[in-house]
Amino acid sequence: MLPLSILDLAPIVEGGTPGQALRNSIDLVRHAERLGYERYWVAEHHNLAGIASAATSVVIAHLADATESIRVGAGGIMLPNHAPLVIAEQFGTLEALHPGRIDLGLGRAPGTDQVTLRALRGDPTADSFPQDVLELQALLGDPLPGQAVFAIPGVGSHVPLWILGSSLYGAQLAATLGLPYAFASHFAPDELLRALAVYRETFRPSAQLVAPYAMVAINAVVADTDAEALRLSAGGMMGRMMREYFLPLLAAFGFTEYLKHDPAVADGDVTPEYCARHNWLVGSPATVADKLHRIYDEVGGFGTLLVFCFDYTENPAAWRHSMELFAGEVMPRFKALVPK
Repeated sequence: MLPLSILDLAPIVEGGTPGQALRNSIDLVRHAERLGYERYWVAEHHNLAGIASAATSVVIAHLADATESIRVGAGGIMLPNHAPLVIAEQFGTLEALHPGRIDLGLGRAPGTDQVTLRALRGDPTADSFPQDVLELQALLGDPLPGQAVFAIPGVGSHVPLWILGSSLYGAQLAATLGLPYAFASHFAPDELLRALAVYRETFRPSAQLVAPYAMVAINAVVADTDAEALRLSAGGMMGRMMREYFLPLLAAFGFTEYLKHDPAVADGDVTPEYCARHNWLVGSPATVADKLHRIYDEVGGFGTLLVFCFDYTENPAAWRHSMELFAGEVMPRFKALVPK
């Protein structure tokens, strides 16, 4: 069956605190582990009032410590913000504490605005992402003759790397380096088909990966009925999340116009047509299984699904129920639809 994973931004609900948001994430990762989800990722964003996962490595440490078997990791670390050696040491430490359970997804965007990027000591004009990925990979690999600088912990850990992307750039880089590729369809659905096609067509085998392996991130809300799922996803939840949490971030990605001119998002009103147009998996288990099968068939399959749901902190019981329905009812229905 298609492995199922979760992307969490540790959202801070209005009137809440970062501590509450992070404790919610611990509750949810434990719930995901009980339900058999494969991995649980958090993402690095800065200067966004609604997101508590800025210190991503620290959050991952707490999530891993609260669980026993589920993979935990970054979806992702925004590598332009950091020296590769620092990330190698951080994730080498995580791997030493939780062997075989740590993922490291790498993003090229800063995860913030240009002013904050400068505060992070980043250079807005620099683009050394491919070189930084190779340096990080080497630091996590086996020691080389004559090597002078080592990540300790980190050297020899071979923490698995993923390349994240929302355009063809990431697909091409992941293919060239022979790394697994995670596509951000939750906010760039229009590029999904092209990106996966480029990734598969240009993939070169590597020591980490012999064949292309893609993850697709998709927004999802599952409830007992279509109407209830739409109510949970509409009611200002997804719309407000897009405006308050993502608009500053997407400006750095160049997607501001994409959001600004979409009345459904701007008004906080998510319609069934909007969900269909953007590949959002919103509905009852039967509806979501059908939608997932359509997407899966359209793109020619993918290795794993990363589910992203907005604003669960306003209704944690509904989000837990959504996780339960996805794992227990959507996936068996989806499996029955996929040809043997």
